[in-house]
Amino acid sequence: QVQLVESGGGFVQPGESLTLSCAGSGESNLDGYAVGWFRQAPGKEREGLSCLSSTYTITYNANSVKGRFAASVDGAKKTVYLQMNNLTPDDTAVYYCATSTLPWRRASTLTPSYFGSFGRGTQVTVSS
Repeated sequence: QVQLVESGGGFVQPGESLTLSCAGSGESNLDGYAVGWFRQAPGKEREGLSCLSSTYTITYNANSVKGRFAASVDGAKKTVYLQMNNLTPDDTAVYYCATSTLPWRRASTLTPSYFGSFGRGTQVTVSS
């Protein structure tokens, strides 16, 4: 199974933007996998944010980030991005990507147990 590496996290001020990347390690291609973005803040459960279908033609965004976050994929299907705009301190968390081979009706629920191959995550801190 593909191994994932997240990157792009950092320290930003409220209102700023960040783009996170999720790549398969080595020459791993993400083709055929639905890819989800999740985050986990200290003391909180892992939260699903955005999901791309395995064909990369459908995107689902959780209500909590709709209109601010958007997932996309590069043409080679080796890197998935999460564009995050208008960040607030409530967005502070470790961000993860993961893959799913389940049908879209399940993957799009962004239920963490429907996904595997979680990377180590990248820290995003939003503070003034």
